[in-house]
Amino acid sequence: MQHTMGGRPFFTVLCLLLSLVPHGSAELDARASVSGAWSLVQKGTTGVSGMQLAVVSETKAIIYDKVEHNPLTVNGHVAWAVELDLNTQTVRALNPLSNSWCATGSFLGNGTLIDTGGNPVVITGASGLQAVRMFTPCTDGTCDIFESPTRIRLSSPRWYPSSVRIEDGSIIIFGGSVSGGFINGAGINNPSYEYFPPKNINGFNGLKIPSKFLTDTLNGNHFPNLVYLPDGTIFVSANQAAMILNWKTNTETRLPGIPNGVRISSPFSAGHVLLPLSPANNYTPEIMICGGSTTSDKVAASSISSQAPTSAQCIRMVLNAAGIAAGWKVETMPQGRIMVDMVLLPDGRVMLVNGAKTGVAGYGNVGNQIGQSNADNPAFTPVVYDPAAPAGSRFSSAGLVASTIPRLYHSTATLTPNGTVMLAGSNPNDDVTTVKYPTEYRLEFYSPPYMNVARPSYTGLPATINYNAAFTLTVTLPASTTNVTVALMDLGFATHGVHMDQRLVYLAATLSADKKTLTVKAPPTAAIYPPGPAYLYVVTNTGAPSFGHKTIVGTGASPPVDQAAIANMLKTTPGPSVVPSFQAMAPSSGEGSDVATAVIPAP
Repeated sequence: MQHTMGGRPFFTVLCLLLSLVPHGSAELDARASVSGAWSLVQKGTTGVSGMQLAVVSETKAIIYDKVEHNPLTVNGHVAWAVELDLNTQTVRALNPLSNSWCATGSFLGNGTLIDTGGNPVVITGASGLQAVRMFTPCTDGTCDIFESPTRIRLSSPRWYPSSVRIEDGSIIIFGGSVSGGFINGAGINNPSYEYFPPKNINGFNGLKIPSKFLTDTLNGNHFPNLVYLPDGTIFVSANQAAMILNWKTNTETRLPGIPNGVRISSPFSAGHVLLPLSPANNYTPEIMICGGSTTSDKVAASSISSQAPTSAQCIRMVLNAAGIAAGWKVETMPQGRIMVDMVLLPDGRVMLVNGAKTGVAGYGNVGNQIGQSNADNPAFTPVVYDPAAPAGSRFSSAGLVASTIPRLYHSTATLTPNGTVMLAGSNPNDDVTTVKYPTEYRLEFYSPPYMNVARPSYTGLPATINYNAAFTLTVTLPASTTNVTVALMDLGFATHGVHMDQRLVYLAATLSADKKTLTVKAPPTAAIYPPGPAYLYVVTNTGAPSFGHKTIVGTGASPPVDQAAIANMLKTTPGPSVVPSFQAMAPSSGEGSDVATAVIPAP
C-alpha cells in the first residue's frame, strides 16, 4: 500500500508543515489552574450500569448498559439504557431494541448520537452486532432511541469497535470482532472500517473497507484508539502499534511502535487523549497514552493472573515530521493502571481516574478471578496530569480524595457542563450480581478546586458557530480577572476507558477594555474541530472556568447521505439474523432528527 496524502508522499507533506509548526514539540502554552482540595460526593444512581456514557445536553446524559437483569424496566422488559438528569440525578428508562454490549458511539455533525455494534446475546430484543442506535437529544423528555435494523444497520458485525467523527460530520466505525470473545483473533477478526452514513469511496460503495493494520495488530486490538487530526487524517493505535489513516485515499502510514513492550488496547486497556489544540501551538496534535500491560496477547486466558502487574507508562508524541522522527517520549505515572479513563479539564489538564492496578480487562477468563473480575486492586485515587508543566512534575494527586467504589471493567467517566467529573458503572460480571466487585449503580461527582472559587459566566452563545465566524459573548468576570481563554470542548463518548472524539480546542478571543464583551473566533477548519456538538467554557487567567454552554460547530446540517451507497450496502450484505421482539420507535423531533429519516431508503 503506497503511503500518500493528497497525491504526495505522507512525510513530504509533513515536512511542508515544518515552517508552520514547532519542531518536535507542540509547545503547549502554560495555563493557570486553581489549587486546593478536590471534593467527591456520591449522589444518585443510574438504574442501569454505566458501561457507556455521553453528555447529550447541558442537563442530560445518556447511559448504555449491556442487556442484563437490571431492576429498572421499560415497556414490560428489563431496561439497559437511560437518560440521566445531571442536576437531579433522576433517570428515564429508554428503549433500545438491540444489545448494546461493548458498542461504540459518536455524535454526527448535527448532534445525533450514533451507537453502533454490540453483542449477539439475546435476553430480550435483538442481537446488537450490526445495530445502529440513533438518539437525538430533546428538551421535553419524549426522545427515545430509534432503530430500524432492516433498513439502518452496519454492513458487517462488530463487537468492541471504535468510532470517530470526521470533517464532513459523518463517522467511521473501525475494527472489532464478528462474534464475542475475551480477545480478538484471526477467526473472529473484522479487519475493516465503514462509514455512517455509508459512502461510495475508494471503490467501496457503501461496503466495509479492509485495514491491514487490524490484521497486523492481532490479537489484543479491541477498542483501538482513534483521533481525528487537524490535517484531516486519523491517528490510530492498538496493541503495540500506531499509524496514520488517510481515509480519503485509504492509505495507512505506520508510526513508531509503543515502547517497552506495553500493549494499550483491550483487554490490555490503556487510556488515550489528544492534548489541547490552540492557535498558540498552531493546532499541532500531540497524543498521550497512559497505562496498559506487558502481558502476552498470545497465551491462554486461564494462564493470565488477576494479579499481573499493569504498566505505569505514559507516552507522548507530537504528530509532525520532527515529532514522529523523535518518537515517543516516556513518562511514568505514580502507579500502574489498566482501564483508566483520561478526562480533559477546561484548564488544559488531564484527570486519570478509574481502573485497576493489576490484571486485565474483562471477566470470567483469567485463572484466578476475583469474583468474576479479571482484574484486582482497584485504583481508588485519581491523578491529575498537567501537560504544560516541566517534565518530572506533571503528575499529582495533591488535594484529591480517594473513592471507595471500585470502578473496574465497564466503568465510565466524563466531564460535565458545570465542570465536575462524573463517574459511573463497574460490572466485571456476566449479569447483575453481588459478588466481590458487584454490579455498580452509584454515581459519583468529583469537584475540582475551581468549583469553590468565583467563576465567570456569559450569555449570547449562538446555537451554531460556523468555521472562521466571529461571535460576541457578554461576560461577567470575577474582580481579579485580567484575561480569559475560551475552551471549546467535545465531551465525547466514553466506554471501556476509551473516549471517542474527546477534544479541547482553545479559540482566539479578544476581551474588551471594560471586560464585559468577549469577541471569539470559531475554529478555522472542520479538521481542527469536526462539525458537531461542543461545550464552550470561558476560563479566567487564574484557571476558573464558566459553565460550559452547548452549541453546534458548523451549520448543524446532517452529514452527506448517499442513498445509492445505502441501497448497495443493504442489497449486498446480510442483515441481522434476529428480528426485534418489540416495536421500533419513531425518531424524535429534536435537533438532527432529519438524519434518521434521511438514511432510511424508501420501502
